[in-house]
Amino acid sequence: MKIAAQLYTLRDFLKTEEDIAATLQKVKDIGYNAVQVSGLGPIGDEALKTIADRVGLHICATHIPFADMVNKLDDVIATHKLWNCKYVGIGGLPPEYRTSSEGYATFAKVASEVSRNLKEAGLQFVYHNHAFEFAKWDGKSGMDILLEESDASAFGFELDVHWVQAGGADPIDWIRKVNGRMQVIHLKDFTVTPASERQFAEVGEGNMNFRAILQACEETGVEWGAVEQDSCYGRDPFECLAVSARNLKALGASF
Repeated sequence: MKIAAQLYTLRDFLKTEEDIAATLQKVKDIGYNAVQVSGLGPIGDEALKTIADRVGLHICATHIPFADMVNKLDDVIATHKLWNCKYVGIGGLPPEYRTSSEGYATFAKVASEVSRNLKEAGLQFVYHNHAFEFAKWDGKSGMDILLEESDASAFGFELDVHWVQAGGADPIDWIRKVNGRMQVIHLKDFTVTPASERQFAEVGEGNMNFRAILQACEETGVEWGAVEQDSCYGRDPFECLAVSARNLKALGASF
């Protein structure tokens, strides 16, 4: 597995094309060689490709609106082909599907059709979870419904280990549960304050068992581990990414 930076961490520094160019250079200088595209301001597809190539960063995955996959699939395919980016990600379940088991099952079927179309184009749909997918209906979580009701040959997962644990589940169990259906994973840590408040943390600085998480990723063939920190609480997000990179390198991760 190779490590990438999830650009959502740096969204406040990605407002203009000039910002994006400067930010991608800083990401490269920190030591990352790949990024997941998310949280960018307006920029043309060709312009982003030019900047990424000049800096020396591979676009390994994206997060885009599910509506674009449904309504603008040809454009989505063309963009990802241009970027040489195989993994087409959805950052979260659309709200209209979240309130019932039937909603999850319906989304699984709709997304499976999209996934099959992407697969025919040589791309791969990946689903990124939060904590709410672990709410249960008649003893079965939304994540279990997505896993069971989707097309295993086309519908992929992008587990966010932080949100899996925040949802009361075991990230390592889930990495093994989606074995063969996950090539991209979100590496995100959290710590707990003395007041019992959960806070996002740099990878390796919180309470997640990343040695075991990385081992499970290796054993199940995950290709990309995208580092993400939703909030840095006033600290420099670039430094947060650097701390995560240093800690992951100390655990033997590849960049």
